[in-house]
Amino acid sequence: MDTKLIKLRRFNMIMGGLHLLQGILMLFLASTVIQKLGEFQPMITQNFLQYNMTTQSLELASKELFQLPFGVFVSIFLLLSAGAHALISIPNKLNQIYNSDLQKGINKFRWFEYALSSSVMIVLIATLFGIYDIASLVLIFVVNASMNLFGLVMEQLNAKRAKSEKINWGPFIWGAFAGIAPWVAILLYMFGNANFDQVPWFVWAIVGTYFVAFNTFPVNMILQYKKVRKWKDYLYGERTYIVLSLVAKSILAWLVLFGAMQP
Repeated sequence: MDTKLIKLRRFNMIMGGLHLLQGILMLFLASTVIQKLGEFQPMITQNFLQYNMTTQSLELASKELFQLPFGVFVSIFLLLSAGAHALISIPNKLNQIYNSDLQKGINKFRWFEYALSSSVMIVLIATLFGIYDIASLVLIFVVNASMNLFGLVMEQLNAKRAKSEKINWGPFIWGAFAGIAPWVAILLYMFGNANFDQVPWFVWAIVGTYFVAFNTFPVNMILQYKKVRKWKDYLYGERTYIVLSLVAKSILAWLVLFGAMQP
C-alpha cells in the first residue's frame, strides 16, 4: 500500500503540472496573443421588477453589473485543478490526510475541487449559450457544486457501513438529479432557436463532450462500489478519477476557449 501511495503522490504532481501548464498557457493567450479572446467579455446583468408610473404596473427591468473576463476564467478553471493536486501531493501533512482518507474509501479534496472547478466551467458554458442573468448563474454554480458535494456524502456514508450492509445509493441519485438542473437551463437557451442548422459546431462539441464527461465520473463511482475487476482497489478508481479529470477538463477548456473566439 505504501508503494502505491508514493506512486500516486508522484502521479498527482505530474497531473497537477499538466493542469498548471495549460492554465498558464490559456492565461497568456487570453491576455496577450489572441485579441479576440481577450475582448470576449459577456456583460452580466441583473433582472428585477420595476414599477411603471405611467402604466401603473410592475415591469421587468435589468441593469448591467460587470463584464466577465471569459479567457481569464477558463484558465482559472484549470488552475484550480492544479492547485488541488499541489495541495494533496506537496505538503506532507495534507498528503498524509489524503492517504488516510483514501484507505477509508474517501477523497474529500476531490469533491471540494470538483465543486469549485466544474461549477466555474458550467457557468462559462452557460454564458456561451446566452445566460447572462446573475441570479441564474449563481443558481447554476450552487446546484452544480451541490451535485459534487453529494459525491462526498456518498463516500462518507458508505465508508462507515459494515461489509454486510448494502450500499447507500441515495446521495448518488440525488446528486445526479441536481446535476441535470443546470443543463435544463442551458438546453432551454440552446433550443430557443428552432433553426438547428444555425447552431455553431462548437456548441454541439461542447454539449457532446460535457455529456460524455458528465457520465464517465458516475460510471467510475459505480464500478468502485460494485468492485468490478480492477476497481476492487479504491486506489485504481482514484487514479481513474485523476485521468478522467485531466482529459475531460482539457478538452472542455480548449473547446470553450475556441468557442469564445467564434463570431
